[in-house]
Amino acid sequence: MTINVYTEQTPNPATMKFMVNKLLINGSEDFATKESAEHSPFAKELFKFNFVNGVFFASNFVTITKTEDAEWPDIEPILKEFVKGAVESEYKIKEDTSDEAPVFEGTDLEIKIQQILHDYVRPAVEQDGGAISYKSFDEGVVTVELRGSCSGCPSSTITLKSGIQNLLQRMVPEVKEVISEAL
Repeated sequence: MTINVYTEQTPNPATMKFMVNKLLINGSEDFATKESAEHSPFAKELFKFNFVNGVFFASNFVTITKTEDAEWPDIEPILKEFVKGAVESEYKIKEDTSDEAPVFEGTDLEIKIQQILHDYVRPAVEQDGGAISYKSFDEGVVTVELRGSCSGCPSSTITLKSGIQNLLQRMVPEVKEVISEAL
């Protein structure tokens, strides 16, 4: 199989989404630091580039966060070529991969919130090179974590309040607010 890599800009100017024509991972993996990539051969190699500041994998893409001093026109072709070679060489994203379906836990209401986030919100957030995960539900407040390009993105507050919060409030009247741990 010939591996093709193409890039997409994300709403976060510091991140770029590198799409490939192959499933890389079921779910997602976030490596916000070089140290966190210790058990990921793929991410570990990416962090060897001095302009890589973060790596996030989901389905068929890797989102790479650059350092402030790097410019996309200079580094994009280098990263594109590296991603192509890494996928062709079958670098592992994490050493202990499991292909299990997501398991939702908690009360019936919490499970319903997690299912909505998984079915409706996750695909949209992944389109922008990010990921969302459920953290908790307490007294009407849903806490989520935004990762990948969504972490630190200037438009993530709008996405959180206008998109995710409105959707959850329509589908689960008990939800009063949605907040994020990583804005």
